[in-house]
Amino acid sequence: MEIVGACEEDSARVQELLKAGEVALTHDSIDNLMAQSGCDAVAVGDYFGRRGNIVLAALNAGKHVISDKPICTNLHKLEEIERLTKEKKLCIGCQFDLRGSGALRTMRRLIGEQAIGEILTITITAQHPLLLGSRPGWYFEPGKHGGTINDIGVHAMDVVPWLTGRQIVQVVAARQWNARLPQYPHFGDAAQFMLKLDNGGGLLADVSYLAPDACGYHVPQYWRITCHGDGGVIETQANATTVMLVRHTDKHPQQIPADADDYEVTLRNFLDEIAGKNMPGALTTEQVLLASKKALMVQQAADREATGWEI
Repeated sequence: MEIVGACEEDSARVQELLKAGEVALTHDSIDNLMAQSGCDAVAVGDYFGRRGNIVLAALNAGKHVISDKPICTNLHKLEEIERLTKEKKLCIGCQFDLRGSGALRTMRRLIGEQAIGEILTITITAQHPLLLGSRPGWYFEPGKHGGTINDIGVHAMDVVPWLTGRQIVQVVAARQWNARLPQYPHFGDAAQFMLKLDNGGGLLADVSYLAPDACGYHVPQYWRITCHGDGGVIETQANATTVMLVRHTDKHPQQIPADADDYEVTLRNFLDEIAGKNMPGALTTEQVLLASKKALMVQQAADREATGWEI
């Protein structure tokens, strides 16, 4: 890879970047960047509500796209993104970085080896610190964030099938609400959902912004995932160094050392797909779009307080 251009269209942010001297901006508009830089792929990191339009512009210009999550906040835009990727044979990558966690990669391997048998229930706590004051201000501007389930919960939509081999098929219940931010009444800082798996199993998740700020991302409730199967239970956390495994024959929990982290994996998968390589277990355009679709549907169910949706 070679970085051939960088663009920031917000004038205030441009001045901040120039002052910091860490980024060389080459273009003042995204359209000019795509038309003049000779790039093959565009990396998107704008605010959530704007990403869909940028992704569409890039695809229409014949560019592959890799984005931070979520790639968009609107189901109609996602449908258009999917149409263009198929029509133009372009790839979409996404920074679903849980796939890079050594602990989760170990957990996936053990589940694949049938260490706990068939998965029956999955419980996820993904508490995040809100960091009000240092988190970007646009989070709290109407229309720019798009919902906490689509923001945080989209990781669960991606990691659950990758981790367990089970597909998410139905919204049983979903809720998002304002728990402790009366100054931003439209912002849902708390979110929970209950989903059905394709084998009849269930998923419970809490993806709220309620973790204590000072502890940041180091609370035990940050991406803690517990899977119960018909042969035992397995549990770990995204930044853990071990995986707990208890089979029905075990009198005590085992602590399995976690594999090394590999947080370049999603970028590698994106480049491999562009090159036509189909690697086992890799993140693909199809999986990015499917996880994004399910997250938006669960978000919509929470916004409408709807239940029983097939997804």
